[in-house]
Amino acid sequence: MSLKPLSLTYLLRPSSIKSEKAPALFMFHGYGSNEEDLFSFASELPEELMIFSVKAPYGLEPFGHAWYAINFDAEQGKWSDDEQAEESREKIVAFIDEAIEAYNLDKENITLLGFSQGTILSYAVALSYPEKVKNVVALSGYINKNILVDNYTDKDHSGLNIYASHGQVDQVIPLEWAQKSPEFLKNLNIPTTYKEFPVGHGVSQQNFFSFKNWLQEHI
Repeated sequence: MSLKPLSLTYLLRPSSIKSEKAPALFMFHGYGSNEEDLFSFASELPEELMIFSVKAPYGLEPFGHAWYAINFDAEQGKWSDDEQAEESREKIVAFIDEAIEAYNLDKENITLLGFSQGTILSYAVALSYPEKVKNVVALSGYINKNILVDNYTDKDHSGLNIYASHGQVDQVIPLEWAQKSPEFLKNLNIPTTYKEFPVGHGVSQQNFFSFKNWLQEHI
């Protein structure tokens, strides 16, 4: 299948469904990576899913891409560009809408899968626009309340399902940040599966099979 020109660069694995609208999964990589990173999962995931692995819009030197800048300042310490993150949130929403139109996707069955910074953006999109997303697979990330739309608490999140996992010895994003997610999501009435694995900032084979099984039950 030839790629149709959309507003962000992406890789595509076609769905096995040919005669009707296909469910879709959108992958969002971490800081400093690219669209090829998570796409290695695609061949192992449910074949009915049309899978898009999306490249973040901001280039980094000497290579890699980011959804927003992370600055390392001697006085302020490490801080994130939340304004840029909000811009990326809107870019992702626009891209999903374009993809639904261009590839005749089932807009009622959209899943987001993120890793690290890609998870932070996946949460931001799903919690800000719950009517657009059915499932989120949130790997090695956390919820940044600062990049959610102002009125997110007024929205109906009951149709969302979330799988979240984190490494118990993650040296990049503290485990405690991820551990706050289940309670936050519970307060929004979102069914959540939360798991921890004895790894660092990465996805173990055990974690992969765990979220794959979850996905098969929820698409």
